[in-house]
Amino acid sequence: MTTEKDRPWVMRTYAGHSSAVESNALFRRNLAKGQTGLSVAFDLPTQTGYDADHPLAKGEVGKVGVPVAHLGDVRALFDQIPLAQMNTSMTINATAMWLLALYQVAAQEQGALPDELTGTTQNDIVKEYLSRGTYAFPPDASLRLSTDLIAYTVSNVPKWNPINICSYHLQEAGATPVQELAFALSTAIAVLDRVRDGGQVPADRFGEVVQRISFFVNAGVRFIEETCKMRAFVRLWDDVCLNRYGVTDAKARRLRYGVQVNSLGLTEAQPENNVQRIVLEMLGVTLSKNARARAVQLPAWNEALGLPRPWDQQWSLRMQQVLAYESDLLEYDDIFDGSHVIEAKVDELVAGAQEEIDRVQAMGGAVVAVESGYLKQALVASHAERRQRIESGEQIVVGVNKFENTEPSPLTENLETAIQTVDPAAESAALSSLVEWREQRDDEAVEEALASLREAAKGTENLMPATLRCVRAGVTTGEWAGVLREVFGEYRAPTGVSGSVGTSSGGEAIAAVRAKVASTSEELGGRLRFLVGKPGLDGHSNGAEQVAVRARDVGFEVIYQGIRLTPEQIVAAAVAEDVHCVGLSILSGSHMELVPQVVAGLREAGLEDVPVVVGGIVPDGDARALLGSGVAAVYTPKDYDLTGMMSNVVDVIRHANHL
Repeated sequence: MTTEKDRPWVMRTYAGHSSAVESNALFRRNLAKGQTGLSVAFDLPTQTGYDADHPLAKGEVGKVGVPVAHLGDVRALFDQIPLAQMNTSMTINATAMWLLALYQVAAQEQGALPDELTGTTQNDIVKEYLSRGTYAFPPDASLRLSTDLIAYTVSNVPKWNPINICSYHLQEAGATPVQELAFALSTAIAVLDRVRDGGQVPADRFGEVVQRISFFVNAGVRFIEETCKMRAFVRLWDDVCLNRYGVTDAKARRLRYGVQVNSLGLTEAQPENNVQRIVLEMLGVTLSKNARARAVQLPAWNEALGLPRPWDQQWSLRMQQVLAYESDLLEYDDIFDGSHVIEAKVDELVAGAQEEIDRVQAMGGAVVAVESGYLKQALVASHAERRQRIESGEQIVVGVNKFENTEPSPLTENLETAIQTVDPAAESAALSSLVEWREQRDDEAVEEALASLREAAKGTENLMPATLRCVRAGVTTGEWAGVLREVFGEYRAPTGVSGSVGTSSGGEAIAAVRAKVASTSEELGGRLRFLVGKPGLDGHSNGAEQVAVRARDVGFEVIYQGIRLTPEQIVAAAVAEDVHCVGLSILSGSHMELVPQVVAGLREAGLEDVPVVVGGIVPDGDARALLGSGVAAVYTPKDYDLTGMMSNVVDVIRHANHL
């Protein structure tokens, strides 16, 4: 037994929506309920560096987080929240430097000193190319932004965690525990090597950089394996710090990590089962004292249905509080020390991860492994194997592929009120705010600040001072990122689909659909062509990639160009490729704005006979509206049988062609 009870971890909820004012009210309510830190969710335009008036931002403003266009938004976001005393985590990557600069200036306006600020900018760009899709610039330029921010904070914001190597989204994209460990640590090595070799941080201060590195991990429902994964992470990180970077202070080598437990495993079917899943996942990162999370945020039971309400978030916060304050967990030393079962599994994970790290290093490191497509292909293949296990019944998901009989749930008897909807006026309000902000600022100061940023980007100096100047001049998110896009260029990451093996042998079900595809192709005089499109800024491409792989497995010719396309680009591809069906994947909630634009565009292009099918987190009411407006089929997370889905797509094509 410990001599004194441990302090609980930092308790957060991941929150932000609609507007800075609305999100501020939510933050203050959550803090009043006992939350001990903030975790800010930004909307997709903010994450990818666009203002609300950019064509790609249409339908996305305020949907999955709070829109932040300028310093005025940050003032409103943290109004009456003393930033000198707050621990704030910001899930922001491509534009991390910009958001920290906004935060620092807003805090200074409150009277806070930079060396008082505590919190984290995620700032892990590598995983954006692999799993989440909110990158803005090519890998080398992105790594420069990350390392410039790290070098700046070590000297100027010393309590801040400037990067949060994020394996969370790798697991969402299908990573096994070994891959999650290996790819995250390979990213950390790439970043630290770049900082070490960049010359901005003196060699005698490099240990300070290493000890400010934090991680953000995922915890799945296999909580014993997840516990072992975290103990393996501790061991591997200690080895990297000591033997690669020469950090001799054991305290500086500690694995410092926060966690959001797994949203991938949350089900739309029988969503009340998600409560026990979340609790088990929380245990995986809290039970082992020597590998315990420093901060925890939990999803809500209804996240597979849509945006959680404040009450749903409160329920998840209370789960943490019951574990920390009612149970005896924090009264004991590590309860797994001495367990030969745990140690054997940890040894297995360490060995597997080290082998994969060595493979990535032999390629030239994480950035080269991204650019070559290796990492993405590995994740898509792992995800395909997971899906096949669920479809075959080998991997049981309660309420989905087993124990499907259920009583009506009082939690979902009125689905229209079981989730929160974003005010449709949020986008127009953001547009008005943007116009007003631009009208009241000094345009000459803005142009001078942007010119200094442009010159700094063309050279090699640290970009943070020029970025702070932009913040104080009133530059907007889109203007800051626009200058960097101008200098650094745009980038499209590998999709991982072309090199991935799905279920090419697949059994009777796949054989039957292959035969159906072949016969329909013959009747229509050419191989069936299926365009998989992701309109808007939603970069969560895992589902679209799995659909593309399965469609190819059953015999379709698949056209998949990756993420972040306008409706016009998708229509142009449908025309150029002479496709038989267009499948749209949207998980950001912008389906009601973007899907009708694609349908209308196809009609204008004379492709009335090309059906559109939609997949994503689509509430029942929205699904009915889409079907009523010309969409042929809507698939949601409960439609886990991809082979059956492909059979249905063939039926849709046959119906559209009067076969």
